[in-house]
Amino acid sequence: MNPIVDREKGLIELGRRIEELKTLSATQNVDLSTQIAALEAEYAKIQQEIFGSLTPWQRVNMARHPKRPTAAEYIAKLDAFDELHGDRFFRDDPAVIAGFAKLRGRRVVVVGQQRGRDTKENVRVNFGMVTPEGYRKVRRLFELASHLGLPIVTFVDTKGADPGIGSEERAQSEAIASCLYALAESRVPSVSTIVGEGGSGGALALGLTDRIIMLQHSIYSVAGPEAAAAILFSDATKAPEAAASLRLTSDDAVLLGIADEVIGEPLGGAHRDKDATIELVLNAIERHLAELAPWTPERLQEARYRKYRQIGAWRARTAPSEQGPR
Repeated sequence: MNPIVDREKGLIELGRRIEELKTLSATQNVDLSTQIAALEAEYAKIQQEIFGSLTPWQRVNMARHPKRPTAAEYIAKLDAFDELHGDRFFRDDPAVIAGFAKLRGRRVVVVGQQRGRDTKENVRVNFGMVTPEGYRKVRRLFELASHLGLPIVTFVDTKGADPGIGSEERAQSEAIASCLYALAESRVPSVSTIVGEGGSGGALALGLTDRIIMLQHSIYSVAGPEAAAAILFSDATKAPEAAASLRLTSDDAVLLGIADEVIGEPLGGAHRDKDATIELVLNAIERHLAELAPWTPERLQEARYRKYRQIGAWRARTAPSEQGPR
């Protein structure tokens, strides 16, 4: 069970009680304003206590919240969408939703990683873990976008690429690398949004874009906290400590020069007001695309190269004796 979901239970019950009193007051013509105001004040206090200041591990669990908006919900709010299927080699991967779309009247190619709401849907989309055929579908769409001169929009939400034997047999690493190559060589503007969990190379395959946007409680990391804890401490239960060390929050990503913008979420997470969150995300994507639209393919490629060459650059501090006079 997601710890954030557990902490929300009392808050949800209190919210339900407030709505019941409001309904009773309206239908029975009874003045319950004092009781309602007291409960609303208590609701706001508890909400602030739970969500006002989240640790990195709590933000990991927020990114994994089962009610968080999925890629399909963002795509559903576009002006138009025509889905394309298959990698032209093996099969279609339902963990990837991709096709032609219109965003605020602008023609784009959109690609999103889809996770499920319940067990049945999670099994259908392989818990959002994309297989080689999914990444080959992604590469096909990236190349098609570049060929047609259409901007690329991606929605990232995965714990990582599928690690199964079948995926390894079908060249998972090569499929991911081909996506990275296609994005690096792309001659059109590209914007990716981390809407939930951005895990490892499975997320990076959709994230090597000109601009990277992150929702406030999304995460972006070279490895999941549990895997990192198993590697660093030989104990997966130390995931909270690993989460703090990984610098995986949206705030960290901006400070490290990885993300270009963080979009704030409603207090309690994006699922508290999905429509408003989705609207903010789509507006931000359109704004970045509008900024990139006048750029020539050569300028896009050069800026992209500089952006990713600078990430992780290390500069040695000079000793005081070497700094010279002040």
